Amino acid sequence: MAGLMAGFGHYTHAVVRGIPSSLAKEALRSCQAEVDVAKARREHDAYVEVLRTRLGLEVVELPADESLPDCVFVEDAAVVCGDTALITRPGAESRRRETEAMKGALKDLNLNIVEMTDENATLDGGDVLFTGREFFVGLSKRTNQRGAEILADAFKDYAVSTVPVLEGLHLKTFCSMGGPGLIVIGSSEPAQKTLKIMQQMSDHRYDKLTVPDDLAANCVYMNLPNKGHVLMHCTPEQYPESVKVFEKLKDHMLIPVSNLEKVKVDGGLTCCSMLINKKANN
Repeated sequence: MAGLMAGFGHYTHAVVRGIPSSLAKEALRSCQAEVDVAKARREHDAYVEVLRTRLGLEVVELPADESLPDCVFVEDAAVVCGDTALITRPGAESRRRETEAMKGALKDLNLNIVEMTDENATLDGGDVLFTGREFFVGLSKRTNQRGAEILADAFKDYAVSTVPVLEGLHLKTFCSMGGPGLIVIGSSEPAQKTLKIMQQMSDHRYDKLTVPDDLAANCVYMNLPNKGHVLMHCTPEQYPESVKVFEKLKDHMLIPVSNLEKVKVDGGLTCCSMLINKKANN
């Protein structure tokens, strides 16, 4: 296990993208809430600042595109593992052109680009959970079986299992990795049901950390030189009870990051960056 998992959570680069003014009125959302764009931008700036200054990643910032109101959610436009980048085909038609800028940025980082060209396939990166050992792909409103098959083809070294997303937008809306072999999961019945299916489909044993709030289960884990285990998670202001659960992770550097505005358009913490581990020689 140690050999395979040794690199899990190691990242050198992050691709992020600015917030267009069109986010407020035109971004896709499951509930109608007023978004304060200025506040959303301050939140996003603080998030990017953590990646750049506190964690020391090389940050590639793409400009906002007013014609793409959801473009800040870069996670959906690609899936990167090792030195391969699969450019996705987002489930919402209004988001398909988001992949163009992402493809350019990943090309500039010398990753091997694989494109999803099948018009029957849909895949959002928010439905893809990579555990370091295998992939779980959520079949959701945005991701279908064909999309999962193309992902399996792009990353042949890893097993790929599909799981139903019974509630919420994406698989990672209510779960994410909290460390090697540790899945953070929401406490709702649909979330727990999905986790059970994941455990049944896997040959590996995962520990679970259940947080009271489903949306708080979306957090960003990294394992960085000189920093060790790092977890960017929700703030006490947003989800006080879930933060108490994260505080049990004694060997993690815990970094609360505010997400009060972007959550109104179904954005989580993982959605706002594409994390890449670039080997020195490529």
